[in-house]
Amino acid sequence: MLFKPNPASGVPIYLQLMEQVKHAVETGALRAGEQLPGIRKAAEELVVNPNTIAKVYRELEHEGVIELRQGAGAFVARSGRNRAAEKHRRAQPALAAAVESAREIGLSDEEIRRLFEAELARHGAEPEKR
Repeated sequence: MLFKPNPASGVPIYLQLMEQVKHAVETGALRAGEQLPGIRKAAEELVVNPNTIAKVYRELEHEGVIELRQGAGAFVARSGRNRAAEKHRRAQPALAAAVESAREIGLSDEEIRRLFEAELARHGAEPEKR
């Protein structure tokens, strides 16, 4: 299985799985049209409640990352419909430039990570995605 939730992370399992699917799509590990495991199979392999997988799939469909086809399963959305991946592609150059600038002044990866997290916290709650 491509996805591995970490129950000790403090992040809800469904959010971990959503992020892992999105990352797999963004990096090309999952391609447009590729089928995801069925709900029962994924739940058994990951040892999670099937309702958790169903919630992940519904949310990912709502975000345009996957398509749910009645009786056929869940498939990675065609690239034209994948809004999340497009937003990530558009934001990536700015983030890459910020990381490069931080490294040029001598910050370690851990220092960059802490600064980024502090900046996110400074900007308050995450804006609504829908």
